[in-house]
Amino acid sequence: MAIKITSDSTCDLGSELIQKHDIELFPLYVTLGDKTYRDGVDLFPDDIYNHVEGGGGVAATAAVTPNDYLERFSALLADHDAIIHVCISSKFSACYQNACIAAKELGNVYVIDSMNLSTGHGHIVLEAALMAEAGMRAEDIVEKLNNIVPRVEASFLINKLEYLRKGGRCSTVAMLGANALQLKPCIEVVDGAMRVGTKYRGSFEKSIKRYVKDRLEGREDLVLDRIFITHSGFCDEAIAAAREAVEQYANFNEIIVTRAGCTISSHCGPSTLGVLFIHK
Repeated sequence: MAIKITSDSTCDLGSELIQKHDIELFPLYVTLGDKTYRDGVDLFPDDIYNHVEGGGGVAATAAVTPNDYLERFSALLADHDAIIHVCISSKFSACYQNACIAAKELGNVYVIDSMNLSTGHGHIVLEAALMAEAGMRAEDIVEKLNNIVPRVEASFLINKLEYLRKGGRCSTVAMLGANALQLKPCIEVVDGAMRVGTKYRGSFEKSIKRYVKDRLEGREDLVLDRIFITHSGFCDEAIAAAREAVEQYANFNEIIVTRAGCTISSHCGPSTLGVLFIHK
């Protein structure tokens, strides 16, 4: 059975993995100023940062439309027996709902709610691709993916709260207090939604090391196939600090560094970094 794996652009897997596993992406829409673009097609995170630094407002994102899904699913089914599409969490976007609308019209299209974002979502996409490459049946892949979804741990450490403030997710008072105390909040994905976890204090590199330690130290339930270090635009030193900390606390077979796309970047801004992995 020829199975095509597709995903919303929010999976943040990077072009190398996307091409290696022949994954097709459906770009979300990003509005910047008075123009609307496609995530990762004609707009990239640095475009957003340059716009904001130039005095513009933060970007707004919108879901892939049912018609977008329907048109591309229809075309892909001409060459494939089935499609497995993995969406960003249904609590973050209408993508899942819209993909389901399209899938119902076609048949042989299976839609998975990753209940996650960024490479938390990307873990599910990559697992789907590996299973399809191994020759598994679509129904069996879907069953296994739904078992993996609640076992993905995703979190991000945010260095600066300016973008959250501009987007209405953090008050100016809270931002000023956090900046004065050098607080770096950890944002966790729990049950498909975001919540604030531990707030770290001090330089970002030191906070990264404590954050990774808290996520990994002493864990005997880790699936050690891979861990993603995903960032929204960072210096090599900070990424190296995260990698060093991961290697100190867990022996993953792969440590994959990816850069977040427009969706994460538009909400969190630059200088955000997370570790994302699967537990047993």
